[in-house]
Amino acid sequence: MRVVSTSSLPIDLVGQITAALPGTIVDVPAHGHVGLAGVSLADADALICLLLDKIDAHALAAAPSLRVVANCAVGVDNIDLVAAAGANVAVTNTPDVLTEATAEFAFTLMLAVARRLGEGERLVRSGTWGGWALDQLLGVELHGKTLGILGFGRIGQALARRALGFGMRVIYADPHQVSADGTERVTIDQLFLRADVLSLHCPLTPETRRVVDATRLATMKPTAILVNTARGDIVDEGALIDALTAGRLFGAGLDVFVGEPRIEPRLYGCPRLVLAPHIGSATTEARTSMAQLCADAVIAVLSGRRPGNLVTRIP
Repeated sequence: MRVVSTSSLPIDLVGQITAALPGTIVDVPAHGHVGLAGVSLADADALICLLLDKIDAHALAAAPSLRVVANCAVGVDNIDLVAAAGANVAVTNTPDVLTEATAEFAFTLMLAVARRLGEGERLVRSGTWGGWALDQLLGVELHGKTLGILGFGRIGQALARRALGFGMRVIYADPHQVSADGTERVTIDQLFLRADVLSLHCPLTPETRRVVDATRLATMKPTAILVNTARGDIVDEGALIDALTAGRLFGAGLDVFVGEPRIEPRLYGCPRLVLAPHIGSATTEARTSMAQLCADAVIAVLSGRRPGNLVTRIP
């Protein structure tokens, strides 16, 4: 059997696979991400990939022996699940282990935008800071404000716990009612109307693509903050740029982008916008655990067992 990874991993993948499945060939890059272009799937039984790797019908057709795709991410929008199911290929993901890290980072962005940390850091580094001033870089307090969460799954609920500890009110919009003390379920339109801070935690689906558009942004408070640590395509970036430039929002924090790593050039000049390089889950603990879940899934499938975190059905 042969296992292929498109990226180096923070675990001993070779050692784990060969210990569990003696004689298995394991191809894993020594450094960085080589992508699908850097590997051969012709005789691969298992693939460990990143959200950067597009696993579509074409890629699956090039891997006739493939039995499992272990996606090192929670979202699986980079994988054609219908094509995978049709090819009898199991798809797994890595939920839970990055929940706390991503919730922490979403809260970090909320604070950074609210207190204008990016602008302040750039001012100090410029060497032009003239000292303390009463009206310098006035931000807003989160205490007592309303946090709106779009998508109330594991990460959304973890963010809610942090916000409640900060003295915020929490409302959320989700297809499902969730039992969470101190929170209120509202419609998506109410969410945009009422939130002082709106944080996005929904998966990218046809229904959520550009759900944050010009119409909904226009209903938000001019003092509101938007934070996105989910997927870039959930937000209409052009509409967000227009809203920030016109002062119709207090600010925004983005960790994900449309077409990343390409960045829409106009984002660089937007006022009160904090930009981060998709590091929501970038802690040693989270990334190591994500890689381990992928290894566990591969070993399970190749051993004839049902893997944990199964996204597609397998025979």
